[in-house]
Amino acid sequence: MSKLAAGPAAALESVLHDGMTIAVGGFGLSGIPADLIDAVRDSGVKDLTVVSNNMGIDGKGLGVLIESGQVRKVLASYVGENKLFAEQFLAGTLEVEFNPQGTLAERLRAGGAGIPAFYTKTGVGTQIAEGKRHEEFDGELYVQERGIVADLALVHAHTADTDGNLVYRYTARNFNPVVATAGRVTIAEAEVIVEPGQLDPNHVVTPGVYVQHLVQTSGRHKDIEKLTVRPRPAAVGA
Repeated sequence: MSKLAAGPAAALESVLHDGMTIAVGGFGLSGIPADLIDAVRDSGVKDLTVVSNNMGIDGKGLGVLIESGQVRKVLASYVGENKLFAEQFLAGTLEVEFNPQGTLAERLRAGGAGIPAFYTKTGVGTQIAEGKRHEEFDGELYVQERGIVADLALVHAHTADTDGNLVYRYTARNFNPVVATAGRVTIAEAEVIVEPGQLDPNHVVTPGVYVQHLVQTSGRHKDIEKLTVRPRPAAVGA
């Protein structure tokens, strides 16, 4: 049975609700499920907890949910590229739970693997570890971190088949694979969608068993956070 939905709004209609936790793949503006994010904004759902490496930039990516006032809490590792995000955090109007980047990735992976908690040395002796359980292993102190299971996971893939098997491309293969496994419901958007049997099984990163709904991307322009280029060399003989 095909998992392909008519569009982002149709895929999200039955799963969105106020107060839910949404995990979102991508890194800044790279590999983010932009069409699905916009559909969440347009739905008007509020009081959200968002789990993502960071919240995009002002007016783009997850930044649109900050601007619309739909987010209550963020679990992230970085805030620096979004001024409004930083302002709301410093003003105390937005709750932020900071996680070291590797710890956040592992919390998502653990949640998707059914592992409720794990121990890591990262953060021991810092504010990150305050109030958390500590244990000593082989003479070293470790802090306990809980796995993350989200109500909804949103991811972006380059290619998918209608069974929901996903293949990522370049830097989009950052947080998307771990986010895809961490959702009770996972919705993927893909640039190319093919029929079952057309993907090389060796290339599939996220098996379709993790994906409940699939949508075709709109083909929108992919934004770049910071474009840095070298000066164009002068033409020979100029």
